[in-house]
Amino acid sequence: MAQINYRTINIDVLDPESSINFPMDTLLPGSLPEPTNSSAAASVAQQVRQLLRGGDPEGALRHVLDTAPLGGDAQAKEVHLATVIDVLQGIRQGEMLKVLEGVISGDGGTERADCLMKYIYKGMAVQSSASGSQSPSSRKTLSPQATGSGFSQVQARNFGEGGGGQHMSVLLSWHEKLVELTGHGTIVRVLTDRRTV
Repeated sequence: MAQINYRTINIDVLDPESSINFPMDTLLPGSLPEPTNSSAAASVAQQVRQLLRGGDPEGALRHVLDTAPLGGDAQAKEVHLATVIDVLQGIRQGEMLKVLEGVISGDGGTERADCLMKYIYKGMAVQSSASGSQSPSSRKTLSPQATGSGFSQVQARNFGEGGGGQHMSVLLSWHEKLVELTGHGTIVRVLTDRRTV
């Protein structure tokens, strides 16, 4: 009689109700947009910058959230994330609440609020992983900055990288205002949604 090692048998294949036999693509909604490439995301970024220069921050935020590449490749998603963060940083703190109310009111407002929350969380994750992955030798060195009054301030020189702390502060401010307007349901929907930005 042959010895069978029962520990090596994959019983999930034999179970018809197993998650292995369940098509995961049925969990995604049928309304996913067509796959987006990085050139399409770059053209959206250009349109959004024109809206910002024209003095329409609400229209810029609405447009960037409506054109999120949920079905795009990784490069398109990175370009779009940078565009969203540029828009969020381009809106003054005093205007945040008014702009958010305009963006999430009306038809499709809940979806835009959820999409904005996804970008806030992704921006926080990218920022924390970028700061945590630096080796001590590759971190920016601190150097004194003249203030003009005889005193000096010591700060990191990272002007071209968006100033890490400022970036996180902006995202946290937007998170606070968004939760204030929409409640905690947005957070739950973002954490359970399988569509990523």
